[in-house]
Amino acid sequence: MTTVLTPATPLTAADRCDRCGAQAYVRVVLLSGGELLFCAHHGRKFEPELKKIAAEIQDETQRLTSVPASPAEEER
Repeated sequence: MTTVLTPATPLTAADRCDRCGAQAYVRVVLLSGGELLFCAHHGRKFEPELKKIAAEIQDETQRLTSVPASPAEEER
């Protein structure tokens, strides 16, 4: 997946995959206008086709494997 280099609004738990309804971690801004949202699975599955029609791809799938900071670490 190609990560967008321009600032974009982070995806939230309210953003849902257009294919299956799971939480979205990939936003695809289309060349023709509009956007599509995908979960990590469908983002990977459709990546080759999406790259052909995308103006930008915002990939936040790294959030699935990152470990959140503990409250003690946040206070530092």
